Amino acid sequence: MRLIIFGQQASGKGTQAEKITEHYGIPHISTGDIFRENISKGTELGKLAKEILDRGELVPDEITNKIIEERLSRDDCSKGFILDGYPRNRNQAEFLDNLPYQIDAVINLEVSQQELIKRISSRRVCVNCKTNYNLIYIKPKQEGMCNKCGGKLIIRDDDKPEAIKKRLAIYHEQTEPLLKFYEEKGILKNINGEQPMEAVSNDIIKALEE
Repeated sequence: MRLIIFGQQASGKGTQAEKITEHYGIPHISTGDIFRENISKGTELGKLAKEILDRGELVPDEITNKIIEERLSRDDCSKGFILDGYPRNRNQAEFLDNLPYQIDAVINLEVSQQELIKRISSRRVCVNCKTNYNLIYIKPKQEGMCNKCGGKLIIRDDDKPEAIKKRLAIYHEQTEPLLKFYEEKGILKNINGEQPMEAVSNDIIKALEE
């Protein structure tokens, strides 16, 4: 099964993509994870991506498209995949359309702006091992300290207020129009993302198997 998952920052895309990965046995391909991995390794791509992401901007299409094309060509994608964070705009969607992979369904997690801001402001990441936490849903045992390594928990640069505002604005301007693009193809599945985590997962699986 070849899938795309959409939703604004902190809508739960990553969490639900992992659930789908477990259920269908397909890889979760997150452009954000790919960029963060390169940033942590200090690669040339990582240095470029960090500079861009810290400003709350997006990595240029030509770079992102090449990364996705290479990733989808790997053997573990032969039975399907779920794309998280890609495509972000019409240019990327059309690039994906021209690759030899027919998308079976597009999942759209619907979450209100008020709930998104509440979730984003609660996110933390370990400065050492990069484990993610949320002060609402996934709290550390000790305030400000990572459960795994004892490292300090910080707010990611791309979760700071100015970066958040830019990313939400970019999503509304560039990514939201893709919902109509995929709706016209008859493969868009709108899901209430404000429910408890398990309820969201159940609704996604039900929609995919209808």
